[in-house]
Amino acid sequence: MSRSGKSSNKCDRNAASGSRTNQGSSEASYLDHEIAHLTRLGSEPNEHFSRVVPGKLRLRLPISPVDMLVGREANYSGRGRFSSADCCHVLSRYLPINGPSVVNNMGSHTYVSQFSADGSLFVAGSQESHIRIFNVDAGWTVQKDILARSLRWTITDASLSPDQRFLVYSSMSPIVHIVNIGSAETESVANVTEIHEGLDFSLGDDDDDDYTRGIFSVKFSTDGRELVAASGDNSIYVYDLPTNKLSLRIQAHESDVNTVCFADETGHIIYSGSDDSLCKVWDRRCFGTKGQASGVMMGHIEGITFIDSRGDGRYFISNGKDQVVKLWDIRKINSVRINEEWDYRWMKYPAHARNMRHPQDQSLATYKGHSVLRTLIRCYFSPTYSTGQKYIYTGSADSYVYIYDLVTGARVAKLDFHLDAVRDLSWHPFYPALVSSSFDGVIAHWEFPGGNEEPVPAKQRRRWRREHL
Repeated sequence: MSRSGKSSNKCDRNAASGSRTNQGSSEASYLDHEIAHLTRLGSEPNEHFSRVVPGKLRLRLPISPVDMLVGREANYSGRGRFSSADCCHVLSRYLPINGPSVVNNMGSHTYVSQFSADGSLFVAGSQESHIRIFNVDAGWTVQKDILARSLRWTITDASLSPDQRFLVYSSMSPIVHIVNIGSAETESVANVTEIHEGLDFSLGDDDDDDYTRGIFSVKFSTDGRELVAASGDNSIYVYDLPTNKLSLRIQAHESDVNTVCFADETGHIIYSGSDDSLCKVWDRRCFGTKGQASGVMMGHIEGITFIDSRGDGRYFISNGKDQVVKLWDIRKINSVRINEEWDYRWMKYPAHARNMRHPQDQSLATYKGHSVLRTLIRCYFSPTYSTGQKYIYTGSADSYVYIYDLVTGARVAKLDFHLDAVRDLSWHPFYPALVSSSFDGVIAHWEFPGGNEEPVPAKQRRRWRREHL
């Protein structure tokens, strides 16, 4: 995790005109796999719209919204309306690259920033104990300002319950706290204005060094009844909320487990990533008899900082300290490891290692260009509703936000505003809007430039930062 340092500040915006500079890896550029076809099915228009502009669909060139409206009025698809894929084809062309506007300045390194599932709330957590919940629908007003309890080093993660009544937050401690965000109080000071209940993930261990058992990642299950957590003691924990006790501990890796998540809404399958450079797949339905991972995914040559599931129980992406995002299919399994002695918190990544490839790499594609240093940089699939999950987006230690095309590997946007590492970011589930949070303390809101206006020039953004930060 990051301790100090400052990132560079440069400008490179190739997305404003919709151009796609191919900065992806050769693997991603030639991705020909089931997920590529699923992505196209979910984000490309009905083939009958090619009647409007002959040959465009065959060449995979964008069909304009005007052409699609003509095709809809003429009922070329036979439906008389747009399908979800048709809508995604239109919406996914409008990337959130304009601005940004500043939502808030947290005043310290900001580690967590996430929209709720319906996009009505936004959660941000900083190193100086504050977690703020913004009401997006009410003009980004602060609905809850939470002062964390028993903080160790920083807020490492925070997660909203599916019903948006509760929030859990973690730090470098085996105690995860849960707070009721539906109460009337705006200022939530632990054990003063409200109770922040502590959930013990330590199993009563006698180890006095709580830092080695700190929680790096915590997530609610889809039904809100369980929490899954990644710990510095090399373990994964599952906590049952109705019974208020740990239901499972998996001694999962040989080093810190930095990230964990449920694979889909069933909660049966869990993905984990560790500093041992491995991603693992765990099936809880057969764990009692096997007691080991269902799959080991090898390809990263350094530790894993974050995993995001596509939500289908089959595909996920991972960010690694080897400076790449990788795409995985859990039906491909393998096991070796290459790891040099370096510390990503304060050392540059060795230049000679940037093009190294794991000899048993089983990933489907690799996306390069961003920087994974100093902290556990996060990456995500873009939303299903508006983009058909056709993009991957990630923060970066060089202060930019990067957006890649899932299928081609092209870098479609590189957003410049922040002065320091961008650790977390979140794309609105329904609108072309993205929020990034940085170690400069700023929460920035990016939107699609409506009315065909150009994005705000980098010179103006830099002037604003000099005046306000």
